[in-house]
Amino acid sequence: MLFREIIGQQVVKERLIRSVKEGRISHAQLFLGPQGSGSLALAVAYAQYISCSNKQEDDSCGECPSCIKYNKLIHPDLHFVYPVALSKNVRVSTDVAAIWRETFLDNPYITLFNWFEMMEAENKQAVIGVEESGEILRKLSLTTYEADYKIMIIWQAEKMNPQAANKLLKIIEEPPEKTLFLLVCENEELLLRTIVSRTQRIKITKINDSDLIKVLVERHSISYEAAKATAHLTDGDYAEALLLINENESAGQNLLNFQKLMRASLKFDPKAIMGWIDEISEAGRERQKNFLNYALHVMRESLVLNYADSSIMKLGEEEQAFVKKFSPFIHANNIERFTEELNKAHYHMERNANPKILFMDLAFKFNELLNLPKPV
Repeated sequence: MLFREIIGQQVVKERLIRSVKEGRISHAQLFLGPQGSGSLALAVAYAQYISCSNKQEDDSCGECPSCIKYNKLIHPDLHFVYPVALSKNVRVSTDVAAIWRETFLDNPYITLFNWFEMMEAENKQAVIGVEESGEILRKLSLTTYEADYKIMIIWQAEKMNPQAANKLLKIIEEPPEKTLFLLVCENEELLLRTIVSRTQRIKITKINDSDLIKVLVERHSISYEAAKATAHLTDGDYAEALLLINENESAGQNLLNFQKLMRASLKFDPKAIMGWIDEISEAGRERQKNFLNYALHVMRESLVLNYADSSIMKLGEEEQAFVKKFSPFIHANNIERFTEELNKAHYHMERNANPKILFMDLAFKFNELLNLPKPV
């Protein structure tokens, strides 16, 4: 992965390159950025630059033996850890390493949702377990093969369970010589404070619209106007922009699911609610969490339509048509409760809640909230 292949993030790129040139490479770094910002791609490009034997002024050479191996994710001194769906045959990251390489090389802006789709594990919980910690300790006890540094990239580090995280505390604080930890994280609040305190934070922001528009036009052959609309809708999230461009069916399915739930909840139609719950319960845990995030998004846009300038809305045409009809039900008397209940549901889904019970509870609460009177 070359720095020039990453969208925008020029300030972060310069900071990372400067740290190598000045010999100030921190042994444990936390790449903290939202989905679609390129935080994982930046970590890989940084690792490649550190290992490159013919560094250029502002990038890896891309041609030395080290870079060639990095381009295929097969460098012996580069190690990855990522969430897996634990099963009899899958216990640690290396058990699905071939799928990981294929997925990342196809799209370095991978999301957890994409990753679990590739593993055909949408119904499972994403976790970095305690066995993974033992595997990390084993790998890092070995000497380097070719490069100056052994580099361990932990993607979605917040998915480490407490036992796994605690087992790594000592080695992150005092790693073997010439060993680097690059932790990639979207939600710092879910990462142990003791882990965060042992790392140097690399803050990565959303991709700005101008950089995203340029890439969408150049790489995906869409018009400037279409690229501008896509950038506006996806708010700096390149992964989401790709979904939108490819007309991914999940966007339409989320809208349909939201419409069904709201209509059934408004008058509390038990038969319709049970049918909807049976349908979404088979969708898989990651899709269910994706739906809850989508519902939060529609609630926000409904409130924007009621109280602010509609030009700042981030919805497609079909969604806008629905929100215009739905928005009168979202107002100052219920928006905080809606947001609270959806966030709570997402929290419990992360912790393996029964989806049928969770969504039935939501339907009851939505019935109450949708029928609250608007403020006078």
